[in-house]
Amino acid sequence: MDYLAGLNPSQRAAVEQTEGPVMIVAGAGSGKTRVITYRVAHLIRKGVDPFNVLVLTFTNKAAKEMRERIMSVVGQEAKNIWMGTFHSVFARILRVEAELIGYPKNFTIYDTDDTKSLIRAILKEMNLDDKLYNANHVYGRISSAKNNLISPQEYNKNEAIMAEDIANGRPQMGQIYMTYAQRCYRAGAMDFDDLLFKTNVLLNKHPEVLHKYQHQFRYLMVDEYQDTNFSQYLIVKRLAAVNENICVVGDDAQSIYAFRGANIQNILNFQKDYPDVQIFKLEQNYRSTKMIVNAANSVIEKNQNQLEKNVFSENEDGEKIKVARAFSDNEEGKIVAESITQERVLKNLRYKDFAILYRTNAQSRAMEEALRKISVPYKLYGGTSFYQRKEIKDLIAYFRLTFNPNDEEALKRVINYPRRGIGDTTLEKILVAADQQQYRLWDVVVNAQMFLDGRSANAVGNFGLMIQSFQAVAKTNSAFDTAMHIAQHSGILKDLYEDKSVEGLSRYENIQELLNGIKEFSEREDIEEKGLDIFMQDIALLTNDDNDKDPNADTVSLMTIHASKGLEFPVVYIVGLEENLFPSQLSLNSRSELEEERRLFYVAVTRAEKKLHLSYATSRYRWGTLNNCEPSRFLDELNPACLELDFKPRSSVMDTGGSFQSERMAWRQKDTESFSKPKPKIVKTTSILPKAHVPTPGFAPSDTSALQVGMEVEHERFGFGKVVNLDGNRPDIKATIFFKELGQKQLLLKFAKLRIVQ
Repeated sequence: MDYLAGLNPSQRAAVEQTEGPVMIVAGAGSGKTRVITYRVAHLIRKGVDPFNVLVLTFTNKAAKEMRERIMSVVGQEAKNIWMGTFHSVFARILRVEAELIGYPKNFTIYDTDDTKSLIRAILKEMNLDDKLYNANHVYGRISSAKNNLISPQEYNKNEAIMAEDIANGRPQMGQIYMTYAQRCYRAGAMDFDDLLFKTNVLLNKHPEVLHKYQHQFRYLMVDEYQDTNFSQYLIVKRLAAVNENICVVGDDAQSIYAFRGANIQNILNFQKDYPDVQIFKLEQNYRSTKMIVNAANSVIEKNQNQLEKNVFSENEDGEKIKVARAFSDNEEGKIVAESITQERVLKNLRYKDFAILYRTNAQSRAMEEALRKISVPYKLYGGTSFYQRKEIKDLIAYFRLTFNPNDEEALKRVINYPRRGIGDTTLEKILVAADQQQYRLWDVVVNAQMFLDGRSANAVGNFGLMIQSFQAVAKTNSAFDTAMHIAQHSGILKDLYEDKSVEGLSRYENIQELLNGIKEFSEREDIEEKGLDIFMQDIALLTNDDNDKDPNADTVSLMTIHASKGLEFPVVYIVGLEENLFPSQLSLNSRSELEEERRLFYVAVTRAEKKLHLSYATSRYRWGTLNNCEPSRFLDELNPACLELDFKPRSSVMDTGGSFQSERMAWRQKDTESFSKPKPKIVKTTSILPKAHVPTPGFAPSDTSALQVGMEVEHERFGFGKVVNLDGNRPDIKATIFFKELGQKQLLLKFAKLRIVQ
């Protein structure tokens, strides 16, 4: 039992309680993964058959890490655990049981691009306005329906749903959903949402299948339970109904995915579902300093709807959280970039020790520009991943078509790539013939002489023969040999090799890398099934965190806060802390939405291990217009004893709840009386701060065409200052001005609105 020796009392108690319903409330940085893996290892050490254990995660990365840790304790038996993402585990079950619900066992899994491509085709066939019926919106609507287990038939019978579509000017939405479902079924394909939706259908309509898996999975564990949606919740509840040996792990304070269907009530109401549940709280944060943990607690305690817990740290006290104020988003980027270079040198850090987090992807521009200007290497998370690149998707479409010729999206993608004389007109004839005869597209292709004439019939017929030859090769060859054969004989390799441009060379190298990956897959000793179809299933189920990122690259990480969940960095910068940006303007309509934004800020803060920097801009361009910005309310909510300001705030005395109340009031041009705030938990602090500038009566901007270095000027908001430098040519002259209250600022004269004092 020595593997339990390193656990703290709360962790050990959670690991050893293996029977009955268990909820583990795991605060940020509390060793959640260790508890899950040791709990599974403990079950196996007690004699539980690994085949009877189901562990569900949200990323392949998490599943892989857990399996490796379990293997280090129990050895090769860990390979027999049913462990993976919701989608991968239930895709595995559907491969076995799919025929019961009318699907082939070799059904295709459509990714997001395939789904949207099919939706666009349906919109075109129905002659609908693709601006009103935007493919992204339609996809989101269908996805939401499936995650709430609403079938096309139920959707079209629901008066409230139909009334909502009519009110939004999209009365055909129900018909689009019905047609989309029919086309997927006809193509033998499921999209990502179907993997859960169809599993629910399977378990509901076939009680013998439900009985089979209820008794197979005697022990269930669910990671990140706060992120489950209704469909996932129902599957788990059904599977656990017989034995009730269910353990869920999560943190309601880190529930940030409501926009994609996650329901925080699943974890908040777990005790109602299982009244005899045993609850364990992992409250010690091993990741962050006391300063960061105290700051995070001071914010999240403002949420009303949460599970009670007291997260603490026994790490070092740590440095205070630096707060920077910038005039613009570009200046904010400059401040962050320069801070990174200084911290790196002073504390002997690597670039990979730094992360910049933001609320929206659009904010990356200013950060990227600033980093590039001073040659700081960075990696932008959220870019096009390897398996989403066109040339990769083209070759994979050939693979998919080889194993499932009824895959219409794959067929349409490659029937004329590389070009083989099958244009849009011929494809349209194939689509019409299939629709009129109620045939699959593949049936028309292999019987092209019956539906097409002359060259078109020959070209389409030859394409069908080529795919059939690939099917024959796949039956007797390894994954790599099959893939190489398809890459060569489809013409893709030749087409890319002949493109000698830089882009063409890059695409050719990407295909080469894909084949290298398949080769490695073919030679793996830890899996039994090594067919190309199994490789395709693995890559189809890759989650967003599984992109082709080199974990060893020494680069600063840039990403949205949503993308940062589960990660940690020694030094973190959270930028754009402004009202209507963070919290988002779209989240201010209800308490639940605002509380999710606050949880998002909590997640961002708790990514930091040693040092945290916060920043905001006082102006930012939106749709070409420069707007004044207020500091975020989340800055007000932070315990001021945890903060160190890199600027001088605008009120004479810091209010007891936070030094940003006066900042917000000043930007609204109201008086600086502070609101009543809760007293800080660590220590009361006051600071002597300068008053907000009041413009001279009758303030009017001067003609600055004769402005010279050394002149004194007045700015409406920044106060009095002296010009220390003028740079550039008219009309784009930049003035560097030292303001008495704020320090040095650089302003573009044509926008600055300065009054020359002398």
